[in-house]
Amino acid sequence: MSTNQTIQPSCIDHDVVIYDGECNFCTSMIGTLKRLDSRGALRYLSLHDPSVRVDYPDLTHEMLMAEMWLVTRDGRRYTGADSVRYLSGKLPLLYPIAPLLYLPFCMPLWRWLYRVVARNRYRLAGRKCTDGACRLHGR
Repeated sequence: MSTNQTIQPSCIDHDVVIYDGECNFCTSMIGTLKRLDSRGALRYLSLHDPSVRVDYPDLTHEMLMAEMWLVTRDGRRYTGADSVRYLSGKLPLLYPIAPLLYLPFCMPLWRWLYRVVARNRYRLAGRKCTDGACRLHGR
């Protein structure tokens, strides 16, 4: 292998959703997303999975803890409300919400709302940890 080659993530054949797998709210939303993903277009990774550090070394733990990340097959990246917007055009069962997310000038409001929920996600639904790791990154 030459030194100029890049190591491609193992999920390169799918768009990848990176979420907080220790957050009850997040895992519930991912469960819903998996049901809506009827064609299996997405792969789902907890930000706590060791492969995330290997496959996405530029995404810091702090960045991943702040918002859900979506990495497309061609490497584009979306966070938070922008990832929901992207998914609304990708998953047929989410098409009905797309018009709300594509209204002119509305994304600043959706981004703000997403960040408020993300910052308070542990207060809203708690954490699921069996080894006490949540204390290390909970705020």
